[in-house]
Amino acid sequence: MDEYDGKQIVGIDLHRRRTVIVRMTQAGERLETVRIDNDPLTLGLEIAKAGEAPEVVLEATYGWYWAVDVLQDAGAVVHLAHPLGVKGFAYRRVKNDVRDAADLADLLRMGRLPEA
Repeated sequence: MDEYDGKQIVGIDLHRRRTVIVRMTQAGERLETVRIDNDPLTLGLEIAKAGEAPEVVLEATYGWYWAVDVLQDAGAVVHLAHPLGVKGFAYRRVKNDVRDAADLADLLRMGRLPEA
């Protein structure tokens, strides 16, 4: 699916040392899931794969500032999810970083993201 050239939605589950990134189409089809060590250059290279002006969402939790700066410099439209608004994720049966990133992207894609 590397040849998809439409608008992409990107969900990011950011942690202190590592990050999970899920890229998907506007229809919700997953294009790629990657885990990276937190580094501005690595994040910039990964977000470049999402094409021009992707819609990107990450939770407004500790340490999001540097990531937003990198994403905006790369041309992404960044949305911050309100941590309390997405708290319902805690009640899911399956909880992991990939699922968190995909759920954030889905909420943004469907216009249901509680923004900070």
